[in-house]
Amino acid sequence: MPYLEESYDVAVVGAGHAGCEAALACARLGLETIMFTVSVDSIALMPCNPNVGGSSKGHLVRELDALGGEMGKNIDKTFIQSKMLNESKGPAVHSLRAQADKQSYTRQMRQTLENTEHLTIRQAEVSEIVVEDGKLTEVKTFSGAVYHVKAAVLCTGTYLRARCIYGDVSNPTGPNGLQAANHLTDSLKAHGIEMYRFKTGTPARVDKRSIDFSKMEEQFGDKKVVPFSFSTDPESVQKEQVSCWLTYTNEQTHQIIRDNLDRSPLFSGAIEGTGPRYCPSIEDKVVKFPDKNRHQVFVEPEGLYTNEMYLGGMSSSLPEDVQYAMYRTVPGLENVKIVRNAYAIEYDCINSLQLTAALEFKKIKGLFSGGQFNGSSGYEEAAVQGFMAGVNAAMEILGREPVILDRSQAYIGVLIDDLVTKENYEPYRMMTSRAEYRLLLRQDNADLRLRKIGYEIGLISEEEYEKLLWKEKAIQEEVSRLERTNIGTSAAVQEFLSLHSSTLLKSGTTLAELVKRPELDYFMLTELDPNRPQLPEDVQEQVNINIKYEGYIKRQMQQVAQFKKLENKKIPADFDYSQVSSLRKEAVQKLNHLKPMNIGQASRISGVSPADISVLLVYLEQMRHGGGKH
Repeated sequence: MPYLEESYDVAVVGAGHAGCEAALACARLGLETIMFTVSVDSIALMPCNPNVGGSSKGHLVRELDALGGEMGKNIDKTFIQSKMLNESKGPAVHSLRAQADKQSYTRQMRQTLENTEHLTIRQAEVSEIVVEDGKLTEVKTFSGAVYHVKAAVLCTGTYLRARCIYGDVSNPTGPNGLQAANHLTDSLKAHGIEMYRFKTGTPARVDKRSIDFSKMEEQFGDKKVVPFSFSTDPESVQKEQVSCWLTYTNEQTHQIIRDNLDRSPLFSGAIEGTGPRYCPSIEDKVVKFPDKNRHQVFVEPEGLYTNEMYLGGMSSSLPEDVQYAMYRTVPGLENVKIVRNAYAIEYDCINSLQLTAALEFKKIKGLFSGGQFNGSSGYEEAAVQGFMAGVNAAMEILGREPVILDRSQAYIGVLIDDLVTKENYEPYRMMTSRAEYRLLLRQDNADLRLRKIGYEIGLISEEEYEKLLWKEKAIQEEVSRLERTNIGTSAAVQEFLSLHSSTLLKSGTTLAELVKRPELDYFMLTELDPNRPQLPEDVQEQVNINIKYEGYIKRQMQQVAQFKKLENKKIPADFDYSQVSSLRKEAVQKLNHLKPMNIGQASRISGVSPADISVLLVYLEQMRHGGGKH
């Protein structure tokens, strides 16, 4: 019986945040790309929280944008509130977060995809991969259609054998009641891919008309909005914003939860998947933090044209009647009406240690993987992995070197390195504390760090690249000017310092030295600096940070230089660690299993000690000089 048969360069399986970025990257690099989804209406769906960014996640989105991804541009077009988080702290932890109009976000991303050259969208369920001689050759759909491809990127999100659960109710569906993908898992297992079962959850959506906002704290957006994308004109995002609201659970809420734990599938054993530690359900919080008498609940609009509100911080899988009882104890929600129940979702994903740093399966050439399928959580983590997997699939087809960002270059590098070197038994979530060099990896300088790489890949235009070069030069010149500009001890200077509670000068100094003072900054010194050039705000911000944190930045750069030394000590791909007699057994097993690219990566593998690394370094040195046996 004949089946449909077609050929493409790349197949992308899934059209969530990872799939969209993977498909766009491949198509924009000129490869004929087909993107499969179980529902075209679910492209770039936000099945959980209605926002993009947040602590450390904002860094990921800005890095993605700097490299040529789409998420930042898309949220800039569709946000309804924007806020820079952690502004009272240092610049390393400032993070942008924007509330999205969910329908608008999906619609806008779909429009972008549908109008991208070389990209075909197909509503179909991929049920099988075909591998010949260790190389991917085809993907097949449930209908029997065969697609010959040079590479595929798996971005299945939370859809594989998905099951939505609350109380005794268990529905074999994907998020938001969408169809699950039930057939691909068996094919992957047949090819020796190790699968995990993970779980995530989402809170109820409630009717805005049933909320008493007078009992809640109103949360406003920033007066001056900073766009996510470096390509977005800052003026275009200054618009009227909607409010979010903050309320809290209380002891009554917690007692209802405790009284009904036996009915929670999380605690009764009905859920087998492992959930995210850093984004727990409300029942998890009550059990794990018994000393806390309240937890925050963020009440956030799902969009401009709907009355649905999202109850952030109260995800749950408790039964329907318990959900009503506990939500109605929260101030402002006493008469709340639920539109969609909270639920947990369980799904298949992979053990990400099976991937190279290019997000390609070690066992199957041409098969790449990105997003929640890799055992991570969150839209932003998904998007950056999808992008990197898509780029590397394209690089392989085009005969170019893979693009691998290291831990000193980007949060993306930290995220992927953690996934491919560390054992993750729960959904991985990005946090600023995971990045060793976070003072260098700020959200404000993502373009300065990564735009050039995006240009070299071929996803940043000549015009954008020229803008970057101008910005670099402008920052450098202004820092030099401030270091050269002397300030005397005139009455006007002393009066200015006194006014800002700053120590008076005994002798002359430079403007740069004044910027370094904790109580002063570059922006405040305008009146002492009549020759200051007119510079864009983002350039001024970089000048201020570069001077103010100069000592810390230099120290971190020295640490990076040490880190790079280990990253540059390459290990042969076919190296057999059992040849190294002084290595401990556990280290030999882990190293032979994971095959790290270099000493730096080897040192981050759990179960490999600093002593093992010393032994390995000596052995590799002997090998280079002809002394080691291999």
